[in-house]
Amino acid sequence: MMSWSRFYSFKNYLKSSLWLVPFVAIPLELVTTRVLHRLDAWLGWSLLGFTQTGARALLEAFATITLSFVVFTFGSLLIAIQVASAQLTPRLIATTLLRNRVVKYTVGLFIFTLMFALSAQNLMDKEVHQLIMLLAMLLGIFSFAAFFHLIDYASRLLRPISLLAHVGAAGIAVTESIYPEAGHGTDVEVGEAIDLGPPGRVIRHQGASAIVVAVDLEALKAQAERSKGVVEFVPQIGDFVATDDPLFNLYGGACSLDEHTLSSRVAFGSERAMDQDPTFAFRIAVDVALKALSPAINDPTTAVLAMDQLHRMLRTVGQRHLRTDELLDRSEQIRVIFRTPNWDDFVYLAFSEIRYCGSNNLQIVRRMRAMIENLVQTLPPNRRESLLRQLSLLDREVERIFTYPEELALARVADAQGLGGHSGKVNSMKGIASPIRA
Repeated sequence: MMSWSRFYSFKNYLKSSLWLVPFVAIPLELVTTRVLHRLDAWLGWSLLGFTQTGARALLEAFATITLSFVVFTFGSLLIAIQVASAQLTPRLIATTLLRNRVVKYTVGLFIFTLMFALSAQNLMDKEVHQLIMLLAMLLGIFSFAAFFHLIDYASRLLRPISLLAHVGAAGIAVTESIYPEAGHGTDVEVGEAIDLGPPGRVIRHQGASAIVVAVDLEALKAQAERSKGVVEFVPQIGDFVATDDPLFNLYGGACSLDEHTLSSRVAFGSERAMDQDPTFAFRIAVDVALKALSPAINDPTTAVLAMDQLHRMLRTVGQRHLRTDELLDRSEQIRVIFRTPNWDDFVYLAFSEIRYCGSNNLQIVRRMRAMIENLVQTLPPNRRESLLRQLSLLDREVERIFTYPEELALARVADAQGLGGHSGKVNSMKGIASPIRA
């Protein structure tokens, strides 16, 4: 029986595999062609009146055209991957381009049409099967329409705003799955550390060094509950784990649990995945912003677009109840210790590197100020301290870099567009004191 980790890895591989849908189209076409030939012989239709010469010419044209579509699509995809990697970040490839259903199913249609045209030619002897020709014409028309749609879709998909919006939506989805409860402004995510003493048993990672991409928490909790012990998962999702690194600390009755059974509930990969990693979407957006701010590219507007998505995701995180690391059973007993990012982790990730690399750019500092002020005003009060700390750091950076009074005054204005959306000098945060600067 396939273990949970192998099944997860297999499912994740299929999701990011571009070849699967076109491959499935080949046996599907072989079955469809033979069924339609039998149906055509039984019906005896003469729908279109194609001659054998005309039918062969049309089928050859469809085969040539669809083959050209496939070559063009894959060639364009390779170029898109190179451009996205160089201009944005290579982490967008696995999360967006290779998982895109429009590309997969369009290529699948092209392969189906190509194979259908070749099979129809092969099975055409002295009689033209009119039902086959009708379907071939429809497939050819759909292939043309799909190709034109793909060109239009790809030109929109490869814009930075489209890719970043996809990352933002995925980040919100994983945040809501990891933190399903909405916050009410009074939750406390970091409680007192519970001292369980030294672990009774330590299970170490025995496979190849890799990154933790997912954990079957429900199964771990069920096993810990049955054993009446506590299972501590040592790394965090997204951590690199080397061979012989601690993977589980076991306490109490959990020491009797089977090592293979526990290890099979952890999925590893060569790179981080977004399924259970709420900070990975933040990481991708920050990487896009940092590359846009690099001297080689110097595109602060793209960095502002990335900050828009960070703003969107950070608002969602701030509205959730970020649970503690202890997972309880139905009797309120600790069964699993599983570490997840807290509010400060998200805030530092969203602001620190961009502020460091972009504090000399008016667009960045104005957009960052607008982001902080908006979040302070819209999120629960217990989120303010970390945000005000970032505002204090931003103020000090601005005072250090902008020496001209006019530019300093401009840099202190919050602007949701970065530069150009607001030119006044009214500070919407006036009246909200920062505990860091007070």
